[in-house]
Amino acid sequence: MADPQRIHPVTHDIESGQKQTVPLMPRNASKSEKGDPAAYPPFRRDIPVMHSKPPKRRRSCCCRCMCWTISLLLLLIVLIGATIGILFLAFRPKLPDYSVDKLHITQFNLSSQDSSLSAAFEVTITAKNPNEKIGIYYEGGSHIGVWYDGTKLCEGSLPKFYQGHENTTVLNVPLQGQTQDANALFVSLQQQSQTTGFIPLNLRVKQPVRIKLGSLKLFEVKFLVKCRLDVDSLSTNNDIRIRNSNCKFSLNL
Repeated sequence: MADPQRIHPVTHDIESGQKQTVPLMPRNASKSEKGDPAAYPPFRRDIPVMHSKPPKRRRSCCCRCMCWTISLLLLLIVLIGATIGILFLAFRPKLPDYSVDKLHITQFNLSSQDSSLSAAFEVTITAKNPNEKIGIYYEGGSHIGVWYDGTKLCEGSLPKFYQGHENTTVLNVPLQGQTQDANALFVSLQQQSQTTGFIPLNLRVKQPVRIKLGSLKLFEVKFLVKCRLDVDSLSTNNDIRIRNSNCKFSLNL
């Protein structure tokens, strides 16, 4: 019986220079302790996804213009406030004072023909400027009127003049007026005098003025004066006694 076929390794004969083949281990004869690497997916490291922030929108031209405008307005308000504060500290302004001292009636009668009431008053007004460094220019275009119960009896205007520092000026202002269909008004005046013993009148003054600070003449403003007068009567050609006089002053830019 023949010997079974044997496989011998091939060795390299150094002397003859021939190679001898040594059989290697059969493929898949040895396995790793962790198993076959081909059976597992490749290793992947999970990296968290970083979401980038959306890019900021650029401000529009309109928004920038509005911001600049608001900034300039705020700066202008600050400058005006600082200027007013400096002027106030430098000049120490004080409000002028007005009073009605006398009322003289030269005409106050009811016409029997057309029932019109004609009135002519002469009012004495005292204007005081208490400021040490401020002068007042009383410009033209003023208006003064005397009213009773919403009806204007007479009107006129103040003269144009300059009032200096710490000056007191007495003005005699003539007023004239005519009221149509005044029968009811005349009867109401008589009943008011008999019932209460006095007649309430309202005197209103609108006077454009210019303020002088040192040598600087400012823009024009308006003085508004409202006086409540309680007089004992409205008899003609007589100095009417003023029982009560209360004046309020305001400034209209």
